[in-house]
Amino acid sequence: MSNEILISVTAMETRVAVLENSLLQDVHIERATHRGIVGNIYSGKVVRIMPGMQAAFVEFGSERTGFLHVSDIISVDSSGREDHSAKSDAIGAYLHDGKKVVVQVTKDPLGTKGARLTTQVSLSSRYLVLMPQTLHIGISARIDDPLERSRLQLVLQEALSAEEISDLGGFIIRTAAEGAGVDEVRADLRYLKRLWSAVSRRGKIADRPALLYEDLPLYSRAIRDLARPSMDKILIDNQACFEQLESFCGEYVPEVSPLLEYYENERQLFDACGVEDEIQRALGRRVDLKSGGYLIIDQTEAMTTVDVNTGSFVGKKNLEETIFKTNIEAASMLARQLRVRNLGGIIIIDFIDMQEAEHRRQVHRELEKAMRQDPSRNRIAGISDLGLVEMTRKRDRESLAHMLCEECASCGGKGMVKSAETLCYEIFRELMRTTKNRVNNSVMVVAAQDVVDRLLDEESGHVEELQAMLAKNLSFQVEPGYNREHFDIVLL
Repeated sequence: MSNEILISVTAMETRVAVLENSLLQDVHIERATHRGIVGNIYSGKVVRIMPGMQAAFVEFGSERTGFLHVSDIISVDSSGREDHSAKSDAIGAYLHDGKKVVVQVTKDPLGTKGARLTTQVSLSSRYLVLMPQTLHIGISARIDDPLERSRLQLVLQEALSAEEISDLGGFIIRTAAEGAGVDEVRADLRYLKRLWSAVSRRGKIADRPALLYEDLPLYSRAIRDLARPSMDKILIDNQACFEQLESFCGEYVPEVSPLLEYYENERQLFDACGVEDEIQRALGRRVDLKSGGYLIIDQTEAMTTVDVNTGSFVGKKNLEETIFKTNIEAASMLARQLRVRNLGGIIIIDFIDMQEAEHRRQVHRELEKAMRQDPSRNRIAGISDLGLVEMTRKRDRESLAHMLCEECASCGGKGMVKSAETLCYEIFRELMRTTKNRVNNSVMVVAAQDVVDRLLDEESGHVEELQAMLAKNLSFQVEPGYNREHFDIVLL
């Protein structure tokens, strides 16, 4: 099985794709105009207590207040450690209006909802997660070899002893630590100790809502969280980013350094590996199966629904066998689509009705097997009397559709169209794709009014950079008859 990470970096956005056997499994996008804030730590102030919800709204420097539920509050004693004896289900036992509190973001703002916060802060390194307020030591459940789990516990204890660390806090040994030795873990411990010391110091002197710690940029997080020595390669299409990652890997994850490759082909990285087409398909409702069947995936505010259909697949034996094979293929495809689209919350799957109980069990097992590869926590219920499967998948960032699209004003929010920002970046990529080696000195972009307005306003700096890079004169013309997603590149 071949595994690759693709990192595409421009001034506008960073995109990371994870491929297994040349198939897109996961995609992460971070734009310069609105980076995600999950993992960031802030000094905040309670602005409103909601006893009926057992929650509080916290001002922490963002446009919207964050939401802090009582279940996400950790009670600490005078030493700063978790105090189990003082645990209460009443929000008033911990907080009051105006109270200063250190919080960490666990979910980005989503739609009209503010960020989800917790007071149980943690800091991540390559192999460890530090939890300063506890003394618990745990190991990732994805490391299932009992001997390796025992070995890693001994490695951590030896590293703590060698660094003379006894009161830093609790730790979770991450999946990436599988096979790691004492020296690697010691390096992580030194890094986390310095980092937590700096965060604590900033938190003590902060007298207003302020950022205390910002997580790494996406391309570095991808190396820290996703890269494994067993992978085949990590391709980066930006020279400056490649050099930064070489330095980052050399200091923190040297075992990954040999995998780094600078991609300098004329063809864009995501185009060459088929990722661009996969992303476009992931924005649609319909997902075709190789057999001829298909899925219809609908994302709503409350839940995501998936309908499985046989389509043109007629099978070779009988109807029951045709239905069974379609459902088996759908279960495997669905697991991949949930990751690519980053769909979370409640998910309802309407498999095609099966008469045989053994077929229902096999389809359910296939779905469970496929979802075990998903790094996001999920839970799958049995098939109901109506033939539906209910499942949940943890969601800590916006879905791909919410990231790349916005509600359509023309249809009253019933459908989705790509945002003007997304269209601008698609235009930039198309210009780089089609005009870089052409002799024409001038190029005209014909697009809808709001897209041209953004190109001339918010994206004007990127337009100037692109003109210099392509050595072309770019002009823009509004075509009133074009819808948002329609544009043309005209060589003059």
